Amino acid sequence: MSELSVLYEDDSLIAIDKPSGLLVHRSWLAKDAKEFALQMLRDQIGQHVFPAHRLDRPTSGVLLFAKDADTARALTTAFTERQVEKRYHAVVRGYLGDGFLDYPLREELDKIADKQANQDKEAQPAQTHYRCLQQIELPYAVGKRHPTSRYSLMELRPVTGRKHQLRRHMSHLRHPIIGDSHHGDGRHNRFFREHFDCQRLLLAATYLAFQHPHSGQRVEVQLPIPEPLLRAFA
Repeated sequence: MSELSVLYEDDSLIAIDKPSGLLVHRSWLAKDAKEFALQMLRDQIGQHVFPAHRLDRPTSGVLLFAKDADTARALTTAFTERQVEKRYHAVVRGYLGDGFLDYPLREELDKIADKQANQDKEAQPAQTHYRCLQQIELPYAVGKRHPTSRYSLMELRPVTGRKHQLRRHMSHLRHPIIGDSHHGDGRHNRFFREHFDCQRLLLAATYLAFQHPHSGQRVEVQLPIPEPLLRAFA
């Protein structure tokens, strides 16, 4: 893989555009992975870095790192206390309008890694704002019920940060994100692979805004919507 694209950098912070399919750091649960954002960035800039938050492996977009442990702790606190504004873009099945979903989520546990975890833990609060940017109807019968197929380009703003929150919330609304192999619709995922050469989850972290932990100034890191998310709407 080529060098990571740096979106923002100063003496204590650095933000990159994480490609879809790249793990943030090494995990024994993904033994097939040979490259990791943490190690790649460390080698690229020649110093240790500390991830301030996480992005799922299939999700692309803005990923923030600290260059020292103190900055990392401050950023982790900011994320935990919901002082960071986050925006994502996604393509979902069907026509979805604007709204706000307040739907608690149970923690998704891995059978092996979380074997010792509390299996009866109560669902945690989870809230997501969503806004429709564009809609399209294509002359293809992907399912059996309709002669055409509809899709929406969405802006998603999570208030909380639960595991797979956006993917699970869109699935709960019956508008799963295209390319989601766990919570999505396999027929529509296959349609996008075959007709639009879309081999990824159509979810991208496109915006982060927060108060700099040292200067106190507002920092905004933004990305344009990735081309694969716009392909069907073009």
